[in-house]
Parts: sequence; structure tokens; C-alpha cells
Amino acid sequence: MISPENIHRILIAVEDSPYSDQAVNYGVLLAKNLGSKITLVHVDEIPISSPYSADPLLNESPAMIPELMHIQEEASKLLFKKIKEQHGDVVEISSITKIGRAQDEILAVAEDCQADMIILGTHGRTGFDHFISGSVSESVARKAKCPVLIIPNQDKK
Repeated sequence: MISPENIHRILIAVEDSPYSDQAVNYGVLLAKNLGSKITLVHVDEIPISSPYSADPLLNESPAMIPELMHIQEEASKLLFKKIKEQHGDVVEISSITKIGRAQDEILAVAEDCQADMIILGTHGRTGFDHFISGSVSESVARKAKCPVLIIPNQDKK
């Protein structure tokens, strides 16, 4: 069992949303208190249906439009810059951008950077929305080799 003093590397999955902001704020506070380093990961999902998709039955990989990749890369850089400007003086922060299925890429980065903990936010979808879109946080929590902290949606409507 992992104890708090053994949490040296925290991976925080980020996107440009209030849910992600809550996870980052919590992760930074935790890292500051534990003296941990943070790695941010932003995953750009591959569009499922496009003229540039390949046939998964033939084991073909989808091709990405170069312009789309560039736009996604720039958006990731801006997101990381914003987070580092807000929290970079509090804790050490590095960042990684990946393209693929969010849950798969988050788990791969966690393994690569030897994360002691993964933190991510959740949209709090239930019912049909959850059935259709699935839950990245749920999938990561089930498959991760380290503790996963899911920060719930605090948006009260």
C-alpha cells in the first residue's frame, strides 16, 4: 500500500474545462504539501468518423490532417502555459501531449513517467450520456497500477 510520503510523481490529466481546473488545483495543493513533482498530460482524441479514418477491421491506423494536428498541438501548449503561469512557482511542472484514446494514453504516460498517483476530473455524466460517452476517469481508475484520485464536478446547477 502506498503512503503519502511515497508520492513523488503525480500525473494530472488536463483539458480546457472547469473540471480539469478543479483537478489541477487539487493536484497542485497535494503536490505542494507532499513535495511532489507534477506531470500534466493532455490527450487529443482522434476523430472517430472522418474521411481520413482507416478501417479498424483491417487493422489500419487513422491518418491525421496535418493542420488539425498543428491546431491541437498549439491548443495544448496554450493550456500548459496557462497552468504553469498559475502554478509553476508553487511546484515543479512538466507536460506531455498525446494523440489517441484518452484512457489508453493517460495509462501509458503514467507508466512511462512512473507516476505514484493519477489525478483527473470528471464531468459527472450519468445515465444515457455516460452510456454513450463512457467514462475516462472510470476506465483509468479500473486499469491503473497506481492510486487514482478523481475530483468530482463541483458545478451545482
